[in-house]
Amino acid sequence: MPSVVGLLEQRELTDRRRMDELREEADRINAELAVVEREWNEWVIARSRVGEVLSPGGGAADGPDAAEDLPDRGAPPMPTWPSEAAKPKSMVPVWRAGLAWSALSVDYQRILRALADRDRLGQGPLTCQEMAVRFGLDPVPGKVEALRSKAKRLVARGWLAEPASGRFTLASGVAGPGGGS
Repeated sequence: MPSVVGLLEQRELTDRRRMDELREEADRINAELAVVEREWNEWVIARSRVGEVLSPGGGAADGPDAAEDLPDRGAPPMPTWPSEAAKPKSMVPVWRAGLAWSALSVDYQRILRALADRDRLGQGPLTCQEMAVRFGLDPVPGKVEALRSKAKRLVARGWLAEPASGRFTLASGVAGPGGGS
């Protein structure tokens, strides 16, 4: 008859192997996801550049209004203004007058656009949980905290203001996506 300790060690070993297999699979999926996200961002930039080139007047006059009529279906918004889009996970520069939103990555631009739309409609500050719902994300702690981290970084760099704890709005002087003033 096998010992209890031997049975426990056998189960521990089985679960350890399964855990290692799952970690390897997760690593493979994360690597594949990173490649697909990078390719997707390159297509977003390519589409933006083609739109800029094909627009009348070189695209300088179209600005952010070019795609405001498009519905937001929870997908990340496509850059609709002339820009040299920043790469994902790029640094957030300190805001200064005249600095365009295109200096920020798409995720940060998305937060600014949501707050600009809200400001334009006179609706006041937005919480990160409300942002998650607006972006079509599940308002689970992980997603909300990721948005909160980005919003806090934008506050620290002068792009956003936090008039009340956890409630964000555009900082004074930060305007639409075409420029910073």
